[in-house]
Amino acid sequence: MFDWKRIDTVLLDMDGTLLDLHFDNHFWLEHVPVRYAEAREISTSEAKTELMQRYQDVAGTLDWYCLDHWSRELGLDIVLLKQEVQHLIAVHPHVTEFLDALKDRGKRRVLVTNAHQQSLRLKLENTPLGGHLDQVITSHELGLPKEDPAFWPKLQDKIGFSKTRTLFVDDSLPVLNAANAFGLEYLLCILLPDTRQPEREVTEYPAVRDFSELLPDLKRA
Repeated sequence: MFDWKRIDTVLLDMDGTLLDLHFDNHFWLEHVPVRYAEAREISTSEAKTELMQRYQDVAGTLDWYCLDHWSRELGLDIVLLKQEVQHLIAVHPHVTEFLDALKDRGKRRVLVTNAHQQSLRLKLENTPLGGHLDQVITSHELGLPKEDPAFWPKLQDKIGFSKTRTLFVDDSLPVLNAANAFGLEYLLCILLPDTRQPEREVTEYPAVRDFSELLPDLKRA
């Protein structure tokens, strides 16, 4: 799929790419509505209706990913609520093998996530990811989400990479579109971000179900 000899840096999304998106989907679509309904003394159905609208209002902005924003807006301790279901945090199959294969071949491995710092900390504490990465960047450090085209030159200024020698892997088409507009040479989409949901159909970019599909060519590189 890729000529690995032409790739120096691999930028990797976290939620849905390295980690199973089931945790986040369950948290925002099921767990938060239940706790919000309890706090407001309304039905879970009413809570879901209200929350879906609130989510949509800030989708694609940094506030959507900001735990401080949601704690303030909903009157809930979002970090504490995440800890209640942290047992659902899971690494996708073949991720650590893929990351180790990248290291063995001299590729720089950079996690680039929209996750809030507190969410990132929780996930690194509950997975082995941290030991398989060279650098971790959150969009909150740069003040823009990855969906914003202005994010990408800021990232390049911060960590340094060649557009023509960098692979970026994500499960979000809006994010991949922004990276594509910036001019990244190699883009890859994940077809099964949430293992409890059906595999998606993606035609806009090269795509894989999981990282096992990349390992044979990478190990031969």
